[in-house]
Amino acid sequence: MARYIGKEMSRVDGIAKVTGKAKYAAEFQVSNLAYGFIVLGTVAKGTIKSIDTREAECAAGVIRVFTHLNTPKLDPKFSMVQAPSRATDEQDKSFRALQSDKIFFNMQPVALVVAETYEQARYAARLVKVSYNTEPHTTDTEAVRAIARVPTQGPPPKPRGNPEETMRTAAVKVEAEYRIPIEHHNPIEPHAAIAVWQGDKLTVFDKTQGVYGVRAHLASSFGVPKENVSVLSPFVGGAFGSSLRPNYYPALTAMAARELKRPVKVVYTRTQMFTGHGYRPYTIQKVALGAERSGKLSTMIHEVVHNTSNIDEFSDETTLFTRQVYACPNLYAPLKITNTDLPTPTWMRAPGAVSGMFALECAMDELAYALKIDPLELRLINYAEVDPESGKPFSSKALRECYRLGAEKFGWKKRQFEPRSMRDGRLLVGWGMATSIWDASQMPAAALITLRVDGTAQVASATSDIGPGTYTVMTMIAAEYLGLKLEQVKFELGDTKFPLAPSQGGSWTTASVGSAVRGAALAIGTKLLALANQESNSPLKGAAATDVEMLDGRLRLKSDPSRFVNISGVMKRNGLTAITETFESRPSEEREKYATLAHGAQFIEVKVDPDVGTVHVTRVIEVTASGKIMNPKASHSQKIGGVVWGIGMALQEATEIDHRYGRIMNPNLQHYHVPVNADILEIETIFVEEDDKIVNPMGVKGMGELGMVGISSAIANAVFHATGKRIRDLPITPDKLL
Repeated sequence: MARYIGKEMSRVDGIAKVTGKAKYAAEFQVSNLAYGFIVLGTVAKGTIKSIDTREAECAAGVIRVFTHLNTPKLDPKFSMVQAPSRATDEQDKSFRALQSDKIFFNMQPVALVVAETYEQARYAARLVKVSYNTEPHTTDTEAVRAIARVPTQGPPPKPRGNPEETMRTAAVKVEAEYRIPIEHHNPIEPHAAIAVWQGDKLTVFDKTQGVYGVRAHLASSFGVPKENVSVLSPFVGGAFGSSLRPNYYPALTAMAARELKRPVKVVYTRTQMFTGHGYRPYTIQKVALGAERSGKLSTMIHEVVHNTSNIDEFSDETTLFTRQVYACPNLYAPLKITNTDLPTPTWMRAPGAVSGMFALECAMDELAYALKIDPLELRLINYAEVDPESGKPFSSKALRECYRLGAEKFGWKKRQFEPRSMRDGRLLVGWGMATSIWDASQMPAAALITLRVDGTAQVASATSDIGPGTYTVMTMIAAEYLGLKLEQVKFELGDTKFPLAPSQGGSWTTASVGSAVRGAALAIGTKLLALANQESNSPLKGAAATDVEMLDGRLRLKSDPSRFVNISGVMKRNGLTAITETFESRPSEEREKYATLAHGAQFIEVKVDPDVGTVHVTRVIEVTASGKIMNPKASHSQKIGGVVWGIGMALQEATEIDHRYGRIMNPNLQHYHVPVNADILEIETIFVEEDDKIVNPMGVKGMGELGMVGISSAIANAVFHATGKRIRDLPITPDKLL
């Protein structure tokens, strides 16, 4: 019986975080530190005509002002960098600041002021004077929609069946366009780096989701061996995709440190957070659904255009999951991207899926009304028993149970079908639902465990912890398989001196790194068994590694716990003070025979004031099937966070751009609205556990992304049910309902 896995556990790093012991990137103490402040440009496209730094250079405390005129070239032409999601290498096309006089987007860095104090650097930054040769720019995705192109990454998707013909002859059809504005990550911790050079060796403290990716980026930028670069990121105050790719500030910070021959720190301001790390792209989606009068889908056409930049190509694969949600014989789901004079977008929580499922799930709701079929019943009619795209069976799929349990808990059977038919006094009440889906991925990962003779263990992997509780779950896994107490295990992460792990994103960390920790613990058990069985009187003679387990300092037979050896005794008799094992986990070949996905269902109640158009999400039931739940306490928290973000996406979040100037007009948390406590009412999250040993040895599936995927569409559907108004452009603000 499990001692820790599946049990509610408090965070092992919780005390460190609330007492300030946990150090984030900008908090490391380094002697002789100088402070950098980034100067942002004011035009969207063109070149720098002149830059006057004389007044800034004369300001108190200023050490140097870096511009494109005196910044060394960081040439990555022949370098390669690890991709965030896989172990293979690809060319590093990351934007590097101050490399030329060209302006690619508004609020692009044009100078870095370095001074003895932060306040001196900030003040002097305001004294830098820049003039520009401006060029015509385009920041409006709508304006360049017609010239969108297929991304170069991977082949374009092929149609399934004959979607055009079957759409033409469909008995019932709906067709609509949906839009999602640019949205920006706004984690609590601003991005920051501290860079220290010792000869040709570089140490960087960075806010990142992948220390190995940053190491490769810095090595390529400065032309030094990767082994000469150390990147540390032990704690991350939220990232959600904003630190998956290497951002421009670590290289900028390291450049200044190398030139000045002293450590330098650079921290983004809240405004700089809106231009420095990417965003969810502006997305236009055209969805056409054709169905028989019974509700059975005959055709799905889901066409997407979203923006990228002129300096790099990005695609969030918006239509990826459209191909796997519903049983439909005819489907076409192409995606195109179009260049804009904006920074490069990036992954943002539930990338692609939350955008694509917003449009698809709203279209499914529209189809339900066209057919006069309950929205839940329509989804059950089109339930996919096997993967519609590949024809493979699912390794596990408890979505039907998610539907049943969620509807029962929510009271869905009491829902009146017609819009505007339910009220609470003068308020309009709406009930909506949606489906969520995410990939159950596993990436190659490695972990190191050192088991000491005193019964303590050191565990390490170069993964990250951006908030989901990685420290805790890895400690739990190690303690479970080493047979130790939680307090006997210390897990470390976020350092390039540790074994390679994938960047934390895509909800694959527990499946990947957790499998490596489990493997390393079992490898230690195997080594102990071999040592024990060298002794003629071993009570474990004839036992295989799979027959034994470690528990409370003993290596014992699972079938007969009275047959055991003391682990410390075995180690001492063999002259060992510690046993160390490094284990690399990889996805099994068995996975290739199956479709591996996590699923969920959301049921949401909204109340709308018909006079002023305000929407309150008053009740949420979210039920998800994501394999084995390792730590229910942390998992429920993850789900609640996903729901809250989904509420923000549906009702509040939008990065506003004045296309005349290509400038973001709300780069702050005063005008970029996110949910606050008053916006959040009743949220209940429920898990339907699946026994799935195909996805990985522990049977876990990712949940961090999944918890957000269906929320915005369920809210939009509930708003329609309440008001009779179909809002297809997020966010759903009062002006759109009046």
